[in-house]
Amino acid sequence: MRYFWTFFWTFLLVQMLSYVVSSMTEGGVFDFRTGAIISVAVAILIIIATSVIPNEPAQKH
Repeated sequence: MRYFWTFFWTFLLVQMLSYVVSSMTEGGVFDFRTGAIISVAVAILIIIATSVIPNEPAQKH
């Protein structure tokens, strides 16, 4: 279930970012497909990053 919500929020936020950036560029056109591809890549990177980061607290030095 956490993978679904990760993809869901990543998809929404990347689509929003894609829309804003395309509207700010001169002559830019919003492309849903590009945002969807980028959101899948970002979601995969987030899932990989959370699996690599250790979950236990750091040891005192």
